[in-house]
Amino acid sequence: MPPGRGRTCPALCQKAKLRLRKGLTGGSGKAPGGYGIRPYAVGVDARIGPEGFRHRPCSANQQHEVQHMHDIIIIGAGVSGCACARELSRYDAKILVVEKEEDVCCGTSKANSAIVHAGYDAAHGSLMAKLNVEGSRRMPALAKELDFAYDRCGSLVVCLSDEDRPALQKLYENGIANGVEGLRIIERDELVGMEPNISDAAVAALWAPTGGIVCPFGLTFALAENAAKNGVQFRFDTKVTGLHPLDGGGTGWAVETDHGTLEARCIVNAAGVYADTLHNMADAAHPMTITARRGDYFLLDHTARQHVRHTVFQLPGKYGKGVLVTPTVHGNLLVGPTAIDVDDKEATATTAAGLDEVREKSGLAVKDIPLRQTITSFAGLRAHEARHDFFIGEIAPGFVDCAAIESPGLSSAPAIGAMVADIVRGSLHLHNKPDFDPTRRGILDPKALDLAARAELIRQNPAYGQIICRCESVTEGEIIDAIRRTPGARSLDGVKRRTRAGMGRCQAGFCSPRVMEILARELGVPQSEITKSGGASKIIVGTNKDSL
Repeated sequence: MPPGRGRTCPALCQKAKLRLRKGLTGGSGKAPGGYGIRPYAVGVDARIGPEGFRHRPCSANQQHEVQHMHDIIIIGAGVSGCACARELSRYDAKILVVEKEEDVCCGTSKANSAIVHAGYDAAHGSLMAKLNVEGSRRMPALAKELDFAYDRCGSLVVCLSDEDRPALQKLYENGIANGVEGLRIIERDELVGMEPNISDAAVAALWAPTGGIVCPFGLTFALAENAAKNGVQFRFDTKVTGLHPLDGGGTGWAVETDHGTLEARCIVNAAGVYADTLHNMADAAHPMTITARRGDYFLLDHTARQHVRHTVFQLPGKYGKGVLVTPTVHGNLLVGPTAIDVDDKEATATTAAGLDEVREKSGLAVKDIPLRQTITSFAGLRAHEARHDFFIGEIAPGFVDCAAIESPGLSSAPAIGAMVADIVRGSLHLHNKPDFDPTRRGILDPKALDLAARAELIRQNPAYGQIICRCESVTEGEIIDAIRRTPGARSLDGVKRRTRAGMGRCQAGFCSPRVMEILARELGVPQSEITKSGGASKIIVGTNKDSL
């Protein structure tokens, strides 16, 4: 009997009703500032096929197998860390990714503008500019190779005053110097033809046809899965508490964690907003300070998707820096962000003041934004360093920084991974892996099939005919696929980011209980152990007949 048809997880055979915890559903060659950074000079795809679902026992990711000496330990499983892991998996090396959260893509990488910037904004000659342009160029081919959602929709930087035209021209010239292709300044008539809802105050815009949008979850999961396919191991729920060179004159580093000490010949520091802490452990003589910069956003329903067709930025001018309005690859409209420096590096809650700022500024470049169609708001943190550049290099023997990766870090990720891999390869004298497989297949979306193909899929695997999330039309088959991957989903948020179950209009109000059932069944645990996002975020706090 196929999953979802007449089978009940033993965890469900408890008391009839469950209490849910309220609120849980729902550049240059030399780095600036004298850093002395040297420039760049096992899992399988658990695809569900016609043979039906295959139970996958807990992988090494869940078993936390003890490893004593690795060639490389990457600290941080965001998009930069996963890009580094994927590129390093090309080489014959023992690689471990250590992440303090319960999954990949749990920090900055999960809460951002989902933009692939063309590369006209970063200062010419900076490492940020170089990697932004290179990353943007790599993204289309990478999306095909790793099967994630990407759309080169183009971007517009709108000039709202004639007095700001010199700034628009300067931005254009900077983009040309950075090597951005296809840039041109367009006047109002052409601009209105491209974006009918553009502000009445708009006089001109910078058009960047190589700008795009991407699913940040999809990109990060794709990189992680391909890295795992090529032998990289992942260890979650493991916080790094210290590190130091190995004693006794040996080459390498000891990494202290809340689950014991790990050793590696080389460390890659991709710890996001906490990268400064690790950097300062390795090179206290050249301290780094990263400030968490919060950005608040509104996410609008699919019904608002056509309000803009391209990513629309505001040219910084007399109204300030402004906010963007953009479609998403999944058919929503995204509005934001703010840029507010905060002391708490875990402060991802939205604020009324921040959302009011987005609401006020968003209407300057785009009129009549249907904010009443907002389905959720969220905030993310960017890893801001005062010199506003990426810091990538070997700052001590066997310790490679991948730090201060703020926007356009998502756009730059493919190039960041390649640069870090090149540094580590040279440091460890690594050799190419002859059987490296650069491909990955994404989670099958039945909605993308024609009716005949979908019917055949459901005949072979009836779980693809069981709709679990009504808002996004996500099936049980997709959710099972997401759980059985390596690394796979272990929480409601893990399922949500991989399949979009819970990302629709009701924000998981309908589908959470069913997703919990599937997670419990697939992971072989009681429903009471299922969390929203790992850690202490359990949904069920008890049964309502415990006293009987």
